Amino acid sequence: MTPQIHRNPPFRVEHLGSLLRTRELLDSKVAFEDGQIPKSDLIAIEKKDIKDIVQKQKELGYSALSDGEYCRHMFWGSFFPGLDGFEEIKEPEPGLFRTYAPDVAAFFEKGHKPPESVICTGKIKHVGSTYIDQFMYLASLVSAEEVKNLKLTLAAPTWYHLRYKEGSAYPKDVYASDEEYFSDIATAYQEELRILYEAGCRNVQIDDPNFAYFCSDKMLEGWKADPLNIQSPDDLFQKYIKLYNDLLSERPADLHVGVHICRGNFVGSVHFSEGGYDRIARRLFQELNVDTYYLEYDTPRAGGFEPLKELPTHKNVILGVVTSKFPELEDKHATKARIYEAAGIIASGNNISVDEALNQIGVSPQCGFASHREGNAIDHEGMINKLKLVREIANEIWPGQA
Repeated sequence: MTPQIHRNPPFRVEHLGSLLRTRELLDSKVAFEDGQIPKSDLIAIEKKDIKDIVQKQKELGYSALSDGEYCRHMFWGSFFPGLDGFEEIKEPEPGLFRTYAPDVAAFFEKGHKPPESVICTGKIKHVGSTYIDQFMYLASLVSAEEVKNLKLTLAAPTWYHLRYKEGSAYPKDVYASDEEYFSDIATAYQEELRILYEAGCRNVQIDDPNFAYFCSDKMLEGWKADPLNIQSPDDLFQKYIKLYNDLLSERPADLHVGVHICRGNFVGSVHFSEGGYDRIARRLFQELNVDTYYLEYDTPRAGGFEPLKELPTHKNVILGVVTSKFPELEDKHATKARIYEAAGIIASGNNISVDEALNQIGVSPQCGFASHREGNAIDHEGMINKLKLVREIANEIWPGQA
C-alpha cells in the first residue's frame, strides 16, 4: 500500500515546543532548588503559567499546543534520568566526552567544564513515564477534540551516546555492543510511547541535534582524528536510523511522529554546529520512518534547500525559516519566496507540481525560544512578534488552513 501523508498534525504553522518562561517562574525554580520554597509552590506556578501560555498560543492561531516545556530545565527533559540503568552526574569527568562533539566542544572552547550529564550504569528498563502527568495537565486545558493536536517533545534516543568517547556510553559488562544497548533504548521508548498514546497523545516531536552534527565538517574532522573510534560516522548514522525505526516499529498509524533537527540553541542564542543537510539527506528523508521533519533554515549555516529534493511525497517538512534566537523580524515577502523556492526543489525531486509540493510544507521558527530554561536573546514581546509573523506567512501561503 502506498504510504499516506500525515496531516493535522502537522499543521501549516508550528512552533518547536519551548517558549520563554516568566520571571516569576524562573525565580521560583531557583528558589525551589535553593530550598526556599516547597515543590508544591513551584508546581502551582508552573501550572498557572502553562495555562496562560496555552491560551496565548490559541490566540495566536496555533493548533499544535505545547506546555512551553515549563516543567523542564533543558529541552530533553527527564526521560533518561527516569529510566533504570541511567544515572545523572552533576560534575562529569571531561575525559568522558568526545571533545569534538559540537555541544561538548562549545564548553571546552569557552574554558568551561561540561555540565551535568546522564550516563548508563546498568541494564536499561522503563519503569514509568516522567512525562505523563505533564501531558495530562496540558490535556485538561483544552477540549476533547483538541487533545489529539497537543504536541509533546521528547529527547533524542541518541542523545547520551554520541557525546561520549568510544566505549564510554555504557559499561561493557552490561552491554557488549551498540546493538544490545540500542535494543533496550528502543524498548524503553516503545513503552513511553505506549503510555502516552493510551493517555490520548497523538503528536510527538523528537528533538535531535545529533543528526545535524553529522553535517559538521569540524565534527567529522575530529572524528577522523580520534584513534578510539572503531566505526565511521556513516556507520554510526546508519545505526541511529535503525534505532529510530526500531523504537517506532510498534507505533499506531494515527500517532504522528516528527523529528526536529537544529544546530544548537543554548543560553543567549548560542549555536553549536554548522553545515547543510546534503551529506545525510537521502538516508534521513528516505530511510527514517517518521512523518515530519522540522528543519532549521534561518541562516546560511543550515545550507540550502537542495537536499529537499530527496523528500518523498508521503512526508512533511516544516521549514524553520524564522529565527527564534534574535528579535529582529524577517522580511515577510522574502521569507515567503524562500518557502516557494523550497517547494520548487521538492517538486523537481518528485516530478510533481509546486502546489502539490506545498501540501507537504509548513512553516515555523527554526527552534524553540527556550531550549534551556533561561531562554534565547529575545524577550517576550519579541517572541510573540515572531509567532505572529510565522502565522501571517502561513495564512498567506495556505489561506484558511490551521
